[in-house]
Amino acid sequence: MTNQQGRADDSIAVTIASLVEEFSVQLDNDATAFSAAGRTGSGPIIIAEVGKLTRNVSPGTYDPHHVSISPYHMINSPDLARDDEKKRSLAAVLSAATSAGATPQVYLEAVASLEDQARRCYAHSFGHVIKQKAFLRMLLLDGCYLLHRLGVLRRGNVVAATANGTPPISAAGDGGDSFLETAAVLRDVLYLAENQIPFFVLDKIHQLTFPNHGVSAAETIAGYVGELLKRQQYSTVTLPAPAPAPAPEPGNLLHLLHMHLRPSELGEASAGGADTGRRVRRWRTATEYHFVGVEMKKRPLTEGGARCILDVKLNGGGALEIPPLVIDAETWRLLRNLMALEQRNPAIGRHVTSYCVFLSQLASTEADVDRLSRKGIIEHGLGNNAQVAGCFADLCKGVVYDPGRSYLRATCQKLEMRFQSRLRRWMAWLGHKYFGNPWLAVGLVAAAVGLTCTVVQAVYSVLSYRPGAN
Repeated sequence: MTNQQGRADDSIAVTIASLVEEFSVQLDNDATAFSAAGRTGSGPIIIAEVGKLTRNVSPGTYDPHHVSISPYHMINSPDLARDDEKKRSLAAVLSAATSAGATPQVYLEAVASLEDQARRCYAHSFGHVIKQKAFLRMLLLDGCYLLHRLGVLRRGNVVAATANGTPPISAAGDGGDSFLETAAVLRDVLYLAENQIPFFVLDKIHQLTFPNHGVSAAETIAGYVGELLKRQQYSTVTLPAPAPAPAPEPGNLLHLLHMHLRPSELGEASAGGADTGRRVRRWRTATEYHFVGVEMKKRPLTEGGARCILDVKLNGGGALEIPPLVIDAETWRLLRNLMALEQRNPAIGRHVTSYCVFLSQLASTEADVDRLSRKGIIEHGLGNNAQVAGCFADLCKGVVYDPGRSYLRATCQKLEMRFQSRLRRWMAWLGHKYFGNPWLAVGLVAAAVGLTCTVVQAVYSVLSYRPGAN
């Protein structure tokens, strides 16, 4: 009995020692990460799995369908690894390298120096799941694949770039790629929050490949992303910004895309804007705003107008100006993943989430979508307006949102004050009822003129009356 108790005590001691070691390592890693964040002023952009509550609304929106990147889908989607393609991309990188000493060993050693930093960019370190060899292999192959498919490389050992370092979109991948395959690659590597690797890995591989090129990977790929967003009519923003305000380094490709979708005027609005003293928790629908006389106008994406789809503006005349949103098969995927990125990284802002909440409440019914479509604010090629309204209504389900920190807060408050004004509601009702039909308007004007003439005639009759006159 005593021997059994002794063995049990020894087992407990071993278990405790093992747990102490595990916790010590974790605390050391957290302290290192915290120290690094303190030195840089902000922590890294975290790549995390989308929460179940959000994912369950639209499960396929967050999963790759053509190629898996990053540890998450290396585990969850091994059939999408595309190892052969990634090895060919590695060969293309080595072939395009302008330095004589570019070998697989040099690249692996460079990536190995980034391993700890890269692991800290994931919500899970994968230390017990993905060993060092597999992790380094993944970073190198995925990084080479992304640089190759995004047009940073071309055959002939030259950089696929225009005069300003921007790769033409047609240069992505090999010349034999079909349009559908290229679209699938772009969707999986640019739009998905989980399907990412840290951008500094791409930058390191790019530096080793073109040490004297003078254009960074961020500049080259930012030009690619900017051109892509212009073609999709989401943004006209050009990155990086000119000196003395250079664009910050992106955390990953989705974050780079997020940097192009930033409202022109944040300022005080980022902290809520001018406070009217009224707590407003939701927007009204487009139909409700129309009922109280709020006009909605299309705000074109031009250099002098809106810079991206988030540039919603309430002009001096009380009209709500909204940039057009062109909805295609990937719109919901892009918006949902951008919100997932913001949910996990609040330091980058919540403006995409604020914009999505605005649209999901403004266009939540078929009548709303019909009204906005006729104004040119929503353009879609889906089955019908009811389908679009259903997608808008579900867009922000499972998303944590604080309306008090929205960049559109002041706009929402002003519109709510207008909606609650009885005088404005009465005048708008009068306008809709009597001035919406031109014949009713003519009849009302004629009646008003007749009434005015009658009053004037009565006044003159009274004034011309003289007592005692025959």
